[in-house]
Amino acid sequence: MNLAGQLSKLRKHKKLSQNDLGKKAGTSGDLIGRYERNEVKPSIEVASKIADVLEVSLDLLIGKTTVEVDHSILKRVLEVQQMEQVDKNHILYTLDALIKATKLKSIA
Repeated sequence: MNLAGQLSKLRKHKKLSQNDLGKKAGTSGDLIGRYERNEVKPSIEVASKIADVLEVSLDLLIGKTTVEVDHSILKRVLEVQQMEQVDKNHILYTLDALIKATKLKSIA
């Protein structure tokens, strides 16, 4: 899907009007409509602001990926990155064990 289709789908999923999205992204609702109709393309700066408002990656917004980022997980990853290496290792070891246990449970 291209940017126009993704933008419309993601905006509706967030239950935002074109005007609401425009205001939150620092542009106008009319311009959001033009993006959704594929009449014009947003600048990278505007596209980035729109992605932030929609809480998706820029890659998802422009249709380069279908993987949606879970911001609660991303926030935790960023917190772990700030920790001492020994603490990171403990967290990753525990996480690996939980992932393996979940995979084994789904097989059984």
